Amino acid sequence: MTDTTPAGAAVTATGFGLRGPRGWAFRDIAVTAEPGALIAVEGPSGTGRTCLLLALTGRMRAHAGQAEVAGLRLPTGRGARRGHMAAVRRISALGPVPGVSELEPSLTVAEHLRERALMERRFGAPPRELLRPRAARAADLRQRVERALDGAGLAPETLPKGSRTTVRDLERLESLRLSVALALIGRPRLLAVDDTDLKLHGEERAAVWDLLAGVAAAGTTVLAVCSQAPPGSVVVRTTATDTAGDTAGDTAGDDAAAGPPDTRADSGNGTAGRPADGSAEETTDGPTGAPTDGKGTADAFATTRRA
Repeated sequence: MTDTTPAGAAVTATGFGLRGPRGWAFRDIAVTAEPGALIAVEGPSGTGRTCLLLALTGRMRAHAGQAEVAGLRLPTGRGARRGHMAAVRRISALGPVPGVSELEPSLTVAEHLRERALMERRFGAPPRELLRPRAARAADLRQRVERALDGAGLAPETLPKGSRTTVRDLERLESLRLSVALALIGRPRLLAVDDTDLKLHGEERAAVWDLLAGVAAAGTTVLAVCSQAPPGSVVVRTTATDTAGDTAGDTAGDDAAAGPPDTRADSGNGTAGRPADGSAEETTDGPTGAPTDGKGTADAFATTRRA
């Protein structure tokens, strides 16, 4: 057996921003997180949280600032090379992200696990693995699936129909655990989860954060989008950006990132990436007159996603 303990990826960013045809999805994001950190992207819906998650995992191209994941610099601007985006995609994995990595409602838990195992065996293993006996490779893969289920806290035998339970019959918490387990099969250095606390309250929300904190403690850096960050996490806050007039000014060049001070992403005290202490300010208030329908975010997602 080879060592399956993942080494987390450090994440850093300064002045990081992404824009679409109608303006900025997010801008002036700053974060510094060590390997194995739990990073919470906190903010109201429509403030570019998902775009930021996809950009930091190499699946969307940003337009301003700098960002590095595990020492790999993400390109910004149209003229930048794409090499490191592919490298970041290889070391990162997506949990549940609507429209990108959703579960198939009609498939069972066992079918999802089998499909992911087959994909990992075909595309995730290095060429030298083919030199090992087939039985040994299959045994290793089964153990990886078991470890992933254990890390996600999902026991298929406890589901209503066991591993034959379809996704449509899973509760929200169970569905999230399955998505995390599927992502962990690939032993990523960075795990990204969207809408972490959506439709969860009380004990279920606490259970999800315990799950993700456990994944981070085991060595994998976790990037989680949420409406309220948990204590002890590294917090990055997003706010609604005023897109009025931005589009015309931004067409002058790819490096244009300046804007009104009140449109910049809020990081609490002016520097994003600080640990949450449980008394974070409410972040649902955007700048006066700022749109909250997420049009800039949707346009950026539609035109630049690299899922």
